[in-house]
Amino acid sequence: MELTPVTSRLHLLDFTIGQAYLWQDEEELTLVDAGWVGSADAVAEAIRAAGLDPDRLRRIVLTHCHKDHVGAAQELADRHDAEIIAHRLDAPIIRGDAPLPAPDLLDWERPLFEHGMTVPEAPPTRVDREVEDGEDLGFGDGAVVVHTPGHTPGSLAVHLPRHGVLFTGDTVASVPDVMFGVFHADRALALDSMRRLAKLTPSVLCCGHGAPVTTDTAARLAAAAEQAAA
Repeated sequence: MELTPVTSRLHLLDFTIGQAYLWQDEEELTLVDAGWVGSADAVAEAIRAAGLDPDRLRRIVLTHCHKDHVGAAQELADRHDAEIIAHRLDAPIIRGDAPLPAPDLLDWERPLFEHGMTVPEAPPTRVDREVEDGEDLGFGDGAVVVHTPGHTPGSLAVHLPRHGVLFTGDTVASVPDVMFGVFHADRALALDSMRRLAKLTPSVLCCGHGAPVTTDTAARLAAAAEQAAA
């Protein structure tokens, strides 16, 4: 595993199924999602190989409760004294205190879902800070929580308005181009969330699945939202 630069302060970690992102502030590092259980060593080594210190990791923001995003969070947090952050509505699921909501699968999604089931189960994981829509996350010169229910009840996006960066979790995908995500628990609600994200007009789009989008980003996101609605 290696860190792939997206911008000078933003890096991608690709877990084959699911992705995480590392944001670099002057003194701190932030992970948005945490990849698979058992990958903490590989993540830390990738951070070191990029010339950064994994002990500068201060927070892990979980966009939602699915196992390909939560897996390594607690091991990384325990090792590097980081805080785990999630939306209030997904926090009980992440902790193992509430059941995972079942996705409302379309026929064409079923084979993809079966493939996704090959990701190892995430262990019950602590959440140190439960957040709501509009809260400042304390990094990226003003990163803001955007509650995006639908994929899961407590799905969230992270918006860095000063940098034009938007982390969407799985509400939006970019496989092969910007598109409405898959495996939503509430498809109508997720579509409303995607429309809301499109109004943020990002210049850099970081989805949970697919390559980061850095060209014509706002227009491509808006067009994908319109197409999904149609």
